[in-house]
Amino acid sequence: MGADSARAAEDRGDVAARLRAVFALQKQAFAEEPYPSQATRAAWLDALERAVETNEERIVEAISADFDGRARAETLIGEVLTTLGAIRHARRRLARWMRPRRVATPLHMLPGRSRIVPQPLGVVGIIAPWNYPLQLALSPAAAALAAGDRVMIKPSEITPRTSALMKEILGREFDERVLAVAVGGVETGAAFAEIPFDHLLFTGSTAVGRRIAEAAAKNLTPTTLELGGKSPAIIDESADLAAAARAIAHGKLFNAGQTCVAPDYVLAPRGRLDATVEAVAEAARALYPEIDTTPDYTAVVSDRHFARLKEMVEEARAAGARIVEVGSANALHPRRKLPFTIVVEPPETIRLMKEEIFGPVLPVLAVENADDAIARVNAGERPLALYWFGRDAETRDKALKRTVAGGVTVNGTLWHVAQENLPFGGVGASGQGAYHGEAGFETFSHMKPVFQASRLSSGGMLHPPYTDKTARIINFVKKVI
Repeated sequence: MGADSARAAEDRGDVAARLRAVFALQKQAFAEEPYPSQATRAAWLDALERAVETNEERIVEAISADFDGRARAETLIGEVLTTLGAIRHARRRLARWMRPRRVATPLHMLPGRSRIVPQPLGVVGIIAPWNYPLQLALSPAAAALAAGDRVMIKPSEITPRTSALMKEILGREFDERVLAVAVGGVETGAAFAEIPFDHLLFTGSTAVGRRIAEAAAKNLTPTTLELGGKSPAIIDESADLAAAARAIAHGKLFNAGQTCVAPDYVLAPRGRLDATVEAVAEAARALYPEIDTTPDYTAVVSDRHFARLKEMVEEARAAGARIVEVGSANALHPRRKLPFTIVVEPPETIRLMKEEIFGPVLPVLAVENADDAIARVNAGERPLALYWFGRDAETRDKALKRTVAGGVTVNGTLWHVAQENLPFGGVGASGQGAYHGEAGFETFSHMKPVFQASRLSSGGMLHPPYTDKTARIINFVKKVI
């Protein structure tokens, strides 16, 4: 091993040692207080809220600097409001969520009592992505703190200013025995995934999610994986095309398409294909009338991601797909912004149709009818989101029953994710597990079943030695269960 390799190995060892030292502190803190009171958990949520509220402007500036241009309103909507909403939703419902849930007891076990008791798991790890660096770190943290857990967060190295700011502002509000932020690169992320957390949540790509799951499996660490994939928008013959186009353009262009639930491609009736392309382009022009100069249009996060998107578009162009652009490449490219690019009828063999796009590029494809659209969706991996546009309730219900997606918005985009009363998660290749609201509290809790037997319980009559009386009791129970 050369000197550089030896130093790199030593650095990796130092990173792992530091992370495990924090983990040990949190495990010890949990052992000393395994069931934090409602007041303690509420105080933790207050501290999390304070960190966001009192640093709102710094958060906006840091994220914009990391993106080299992120719309202020998009940070306020997609980061600040959603995070504060998650925190406040949890705090308002904390007492009810913590309460043991009574459940029915079978007749033959009466007068015993059965209940489910939410119990903190211990230490939760959160690996957050770059596209919503604050929200996708702190919203799950709010759920874990509400559940009574300690939390370690690994933010993305692609947004270093935001990661450093989170470490600073959360470090002022929390003892690291309760919540800690681990800033670092790929080595830190790899070492973080190998810690034997009591639960690990990862948000990111499917490819990286597989590696995270493999690392966690070595410790039998339960995981929640929020991944992505190619989320379709289906336009039915019965749809209001102008309204559908507005919703699709907004969902695709919010954060410049760098959203895991952004509509990845559109399936439109063949007879309305050209009208759909024009309607979506017109909607984009209305949303961003000065797209070449407005700060409301967000940049692509890095040179590498920008180059990837340009390569995908050029591959589609070379393959003969029709390209419709909203905005000037000459004006936008120097600021690492891409024109909104509609790719009409690209071949299925190119990268654009095989990979999650994660940028302001939108394939639009023709289908013969709703059944054809459903078949096209089902031919691929199960998506994180599905969007249906149409007024025909029967066709809509058929599509929802015959497709499997992590979540659905009907006649809109993105909005099912923005509600704490709805669980958020993927299915199949788009993820496993869910959080948001009560679903998040339960994800980061052990929902422990408890049966309290009575000395008068009839269960003792099923003990040996077995007699004819036992057989009669078994026959009776068979009839009442």
